[in-house]
Amino acid sequence: MAMPQKYLIEPVQQKITDNIEQLMAVLPPEVCRSLKKHNDLTDLLEIVMDLGRYPEARFPTEVYTVLDRVINQEDLDYVTARVGQFGADNRAGIERTLHRISAIRNRTGRVIGLTCRIGRAVYGTIDIIHDVVEEGKSVLMLGRPGVGKTTKLREVARILSEEFNKRVVIVDTSNEIAGDGDIPHPAIGRARRMQVPTPDRQHAVMIEAVENHMPEVIVIDEIGTEQEAFASRTIAERGVQLIGTAHGNSLENLLMNPTLSDLVGGIGAVTLSDEEAKRRGTQKTVLERKAPPTFDVVIEIIEVDKLAIHHDVQTTVDRMLRGAAPRPEIRVRKGSGEVEVVQKEETGPGATGASFPSRGVDGPASSRHGSRLDAPLAMPHEAPLTVRVFPYGVSRNRLEKAIRELRLPMYITKDLKDADAVIALKAYARRDAARLQEAISQNKPTFVVRSNTYAQVANVLREMFNLPLEQELDDEGLAMQEAEEAISRVEEIGEAVELRPQSSYIRRLQHELASLHSLVSESVGSEPNRRVRVSR
Repeated sequence: MAMPQKYLIEPVQQKITDNIEQLMAVLPPEVCRSLKKHNDLTDLLEIVMDLGRYPEARFPTEVYTVLDRVINQEDLDYVTARVGQFGADNRAGIERTLHRISAIRNRTGRVIGLTCRIGRAVYGTIDIIHDVVEEGKSVLMLGRPGVGKTTKLREVARILSEEFNKRVVIVDTSNEIAGDGDIPHPAIGRARRMQVPTPDRQHAVMIEAVENHMPEVIVIDEIGTEQEAFASRTIAERGVQLIGTAHGNSLENLLMNPTLSDLVGGIGAVTLSDEEAKRRGTQKTVLERKAPPTFDVVIEIIEVDKLAIHHDVQTTVDRMLRGAAPRPEIRVRKGSGEVEVVQKEETGPGATGASFPSRGVDGPASSRHGSRLDAPLAMPHEAPLTVRVFPYGVSRNRLEKAIRELRLPMYITKDLKDADAVIALKAYARRDAARLQEAISQNKPTFVVRSNTYAQVANVLREMFNLPLEQELDDEGLAMQEAEEAISRVEEIGEAVELRPQSSYIRRLQHELASLHSLVSESVGSEPNRRVRVSR
């Protein structure tokens, strides 16, 4: 496989502001004094206050207990009296800040819990896509919650309104982009903000913005319904540049979403003539793109500092519908602040597979030229900069999570012939050895895992890239790992997941973990089969 050419984009100095003092002013004085004793509030994510429980300050790597007493109703009333009015979505804010106060209510509507989420305006976050934004094309950003979609959206609005002097209107559904109150946060620059009274009115406000205020650019966060997708198409057809975000982690996810696939052209079944089917070498009924994409460019935010960019959505979608795996441009911001393109976009036929040794992890006794799949061979230094892996029976969600958390230069392909390496589940490898032999005959490294657990998949990737292996977990560790995987599944697809039966002590730990991710958990069944059920 040809090594992608590297080149650098001039880095822009980042500046972060979080208006932490304004948030401190609405907290109970006792809570405020305790927080100020903490060594560093720079990475503070949120402050949680629930009736009858100890208040907590949550950081990326720790949870700090703020007081040595539980929260009472007076503490909650103190905060609610000092923040803006709560909307239909149970969210409020603080005037001219990006902080978000979310309420938990009991059956009678009384507030019994508060989540005070720290809002930060981060200047300079779009240096990694500055050249894409200035082209004037409509851009859609995808990514899991917490990777910085809204932060980048806010900075795009500021850059387009201040540096390029464009007429920018933000459709702000939950005041996430421009903050609470009638005066928007200065982080949006000269852009104008239209507030949305309730989430189900977002599509109507999008159309109103175009009809009444003559914008050159519309900025919209979380396009999630068919009506909003239709409004986006209407806006794009009027020649207005759209900058938005949507639910989904990748272009492939979006294409398979019947509600939002229209954003990238939509999918329709087409019946070909006998001659055309023969010419293409396909069946008579094939999938085709129904219309031009609403968005010209799709950016997948893999990590805060790692993006995959599809510069030509129309061509990429057409190739995907013909079975070719997408190969986007991948950009990474290094620790020094430099932005590096580590993989150039490929819109033509797939590249040839890379050649490096095969090895397996607890694999079957298959062989190639006398060497076993599980022979202890390591990945060579000449391996491709970005590896395309084909999962055979392996959970795609767990593989994606492992790639993301280990920050590996790798992405998943749907086609075996485009893959640089194969990871197979042991049961599948035994059942269909011929498929693996096809990969082996093409000199593709083949790795085999015993079971479809996150730990097994992650350890295969660690060995592929010569990273230290994770130690085996005890029963408690395995139970918590199962809970983490269930939480990821609930967050990704929304379906409830039941865990294996555990002791009351471990169930309590699993409940606490679900609560940290703002999910609902309950114990179901009777002993000795009592277990935790996690849902949204």
